[in-house]
Amino acid sequence: MTDVADVAGVRTATGLSADAVRQRRERGLTNDYQPLTSRTLREILRANILTRFNALLGSLLVVIVLVGPFQDALFGVALVTNTLIGVVQEWRAKRALDRLAVVTSPHATVVRAGVAEKVAAGEVVLDDVIELAAGDQLVADASVLSSEGLRLDESLLTGESHPVAKNEHDALLSGSLVVAGSGRCVVAAVGAARYAAKLEAQARHFSVAGSELRDGLNRILRVITWVLVPTAGLLFWSQLSSSGTTTADALRGAVAGTVTMVPEGLILLASVAFAVGAMRLARRRVLARELPSIEGLARVDTLCIDKTGTLTTGRLTVADVVELEADAPVAAALAALARVDPRPNATALAMAERFPAETLWPARSRYPFSSETKWSGADFGLAGIWLIGAPDVLLPAGHEARQRVDALAAGGARVLLLARGNPGPTPAAGASPIALVVLRDEIRVDAAETLAYLRAQGVAVKVLSGDHPKTVAAVATEVGLQPGEPVDARTADPATLPDRVVFGRVTPEQKRAFVDALRREGHVVAMTGDGINDVLALKNADVGIAMGAGSAATRAVAQLVLLDNAFTAVPDIIAEGRRVIANMERVANLFLTKTVYATVLAITVGIAKLPFPFLPRHLTLISTLTIGVPAFFLALAPNAARARPHFVARVARFAVPTGLIAAGATYLAYVEARADSATSLPGARTLSTVVLFAIALWVLAILERLGQHRERWLVPLMALGFLIVLAVPAARLFFALAIPRPLVIFAGVGVAALAGVALEFGWLGVDWVQQLRRGRANAAAGDVRL
Repeated sequence: MTDVADVAGVRTATGLSADAVRQRRERGLTNDYQPLTSRTLREILRANILTRFNALLGSLLVVIVLVGPFQDALFGVALVTNTLIGVVQEWRAKRALDRLAVVTSPHATVVRAGVAEKVAAGEVVLDDVIELAAGDQLVADASVLSSEGLRLDESLLTGESHPVAKNEHDALLSGSLVVAGSGRCVVAAVGAARYAAKLEAQARHFSVAGSELRDGLNRILRVITWVLVPTAGLLFWSQLSSSGTTTADALRGAVAGTVTMVPEGLILLASVAFAVGAMRLARRRVLARELPSIEGLARVDTLCIDKTGTLTTGRLTVADVVELEADAPVAAALAALARVDPRPNATALAMAERFPAETLWPARSRYPFSSETKWSGADFGLAGIWLIGAPDVLLPAGHEARQRVDALAAGGARVLLLARGNPGPTPAAGASPIALVVLRDEIRVDAAETLAYLRAQGVAVKVLSGDHPKTVAAVATEVGLQPGEPVDARTADPATLPDRVVFGRVTPEQKRAFVDALRREGHVVAMTGDGINDVLALKNADVGIAMGAGSAATRAVAQLVLLDNAFTAVPDIIAEGRRVIANMERVANLFLTKTVYATVLAITVGIAKLPFPFLPRHLTLISTLTIGVPAFFLALAPNAARARPHFVARVARFAVPTGLIAAGATYLAYVEARADSATSLPGARTLSTVVLFAIALWVLAILERLGQHRERWLVPLMALGFLIVLAVPAARLFFALAIPRPLVIFAGVGVAALAGVALEFGWLGVDWVQQLRRGRANAAAGDVRL
């Protein structure tokens, strides 16, 4: 590597030549390193194929293939199909998300042959000179060449929460975020040699966001695994002990009971639901960096937003200039300040548009803007030191202009103060007020409609802004919020006032503290932002949502990125999360009801030493028509119900009693049929199949009614499919169904009807209790929605 110290002056001015860049590319000294952002195809295959239940069901499939007949191996088709669907859906989601990730990948402004140009992070080479400004994310390890108040947030790498000042020759780590100031640095390490890349190499597995749904499913599966093995042994022993039962029959009976206990499609559907949800968001130009982050959206009850870039477009116009000192060079000062920063923000662009550059003052040094000081400026030599920033920071206490500022802010204007600073380390101390610059925000046309939707969905909205509290309140009122009395964060800590709506003059640290306070109270918080001052709060929120046109720092820490900067996408995001979680709960009820009745039947039959009431093909038929096919439609149906905690407990409250009723009714019908001397074992098994199908279909009907979008065709279509199997001789032969005499059928229908009545009354009771509990909770909380 070239000695940076020998060429620092030249390098700062000109950077690398085209030949030097080409030589480094030929030597492989580029930053073309792809981080691990999602699972590879090999990992997807391994995750979907090498599962505990695939191993178990695969072993049982081998048993059935050996003892026959092949009809009893139908569950193997479902096993392979489920695995293929899981692989295909996740691969499609990966490709879609990877394509969108390219759009949001970080870029860098490099200086080459004296010209600054923006390049992709992978095109940066060793010894490149990079220009840094607030909002940038460092793409490679580097050393500082020049610094103008340069401060970096290294918390993504080191965990240090406070910004670190950087001076000449200081080391910079890739992944750090520039929070204030500007400067230039020379790249010291690229690609896999970067510090961040070394951290990634130490954790090569794909990690995902925390998920109550996934954790709950894993707990359920662990319990099933412990119960399944001894139950299978008991069932095989009892079948073998039955008179006239061969080893092959005993194996088939044991396999039939064991296979049904396994909710093999549940994990698949969870993965598919997340993947499809991510693809649906991608079609709306929303990038989901982590699939389980979609679950967090379903639980959001509070949305914290910034005014600029969320309620407004971020575009400013200079509406007026109020001179406080006669004959001051206001226009020249504003024109010079607007052009002193090589990376102008929205305020500088608005001033540059209003005040053309006729005779610019040369700047000897500049003072970068900081969210902490809330002002910026420059030393223009003979023209003096000029500052522009928040009037309530720069104006002396009791100055008469403060009343004018408050009046303008109350009307929704954004007011800045132009002041003449003093020489020394603190130029703002005792600054002389020169003029008020009145700026107007452009309100997003869709903001009011979006906020109305959020209120209707029970999502409280909080506005956290660095602007004057009255300005923020005026904008909030314009878009339909009821701001109440706005809070000035300089005199009141927002974290102690979580019930208020509008907060002004909020620092980045206060935004983070406010989000933390809401989370401590049990709220699930989403945070939107586009500026560097939103990064801390975005990182600490349950779900961070960044604007695609925002700073690289916000995109780096957010789980979701709005590529079109459309605030209207937020309702779609929340609705998608709610759809996924609410539907997965319905599907989990189906699968775990099956697990409960299969387990109870297996244990009961095993203790009674009766032949198992089903062949594997019977349970495959029931599972396909009452669980497998319906589950896919239920999992992907529209559903805007807000997710609630305690997923496992709610599923258990439904599945355990429902499964017990189904098992009890099926066993009763089977025993009655066995007691009839005119009914053969195939006939008794057919009756058990009919009764269990009828009860399982009733359970499906209850869960279908729970959805906000009714699939009224689903239950009749599944019933028709089963009737076709019973009516077609070839189908009856294939599934080994032998219709018993009418009296036995009527008895079975009666048992199924009684079970259905028990299900309906039981569910009505549970529903009444849940409504009573919700009513009490709402009464206790006042059911206040802002």
